[in-house]
Amino acid sequence: MKNLMKSAALLMFLGAPAMADDKMSMMQEVNVGPLKLSDGFAHATLPNQPVAGGFVTITNTGEAADTLIAAQSNLAGVMQIHEMAMQDDTMIMRELEGGLVVPAGETVTLEPGGLHLMFMQLNGPLVDGEDVIVTVTFEDAGDVELTLPVRKKMHGGHGMSHDGDS
Repeated sequence: MKNLMKSAALLMFLGAPAMADDKMSMMQEVNVGPLKLSDGFAHATLPNQPVAGGFVTITNTGEAADTLIAAQSNLAGVMQIHEMAMQDDTMIMRELEGGLVVPAGETVTLEPGGLHLMFMQLNGPLVDGEDVIVTVTFEDAGDVELTLPVRKKMHGGHGMSHDGDS
């Protein structure tokens, strides 16, 4: 039953973002050193949903790679940097060991169905139209605070597993 509840929560989390319109709030672009963070948002959750996803685009205009090594928010007991991969016919989510490298001169996009920030052990729902504050930590650039608007999502996906859940 525990796995079934976690799988249901993950299905809710993984839906595609709602279509943008003029009324949708956008994350203000944030710069830290050579890194530009933009287009961030988090998925809205249902009451008692234990997980949610956060997403952002990171552009490294510098001459050296940097690594996203951590994230935290007062709304989550734990945050991790996750990747998704197919194993047989099952979508697997797992923490990226060692963080997420953002190569020099490149852009890395955290988006639904791919790389993402995982809010775990939520202490309340993420409500559409509100904001969530997240501090992300880069190995070289250090800490940067992001204000992610919370957005509804369209539900979708099936056949997912979350590594380490029992």
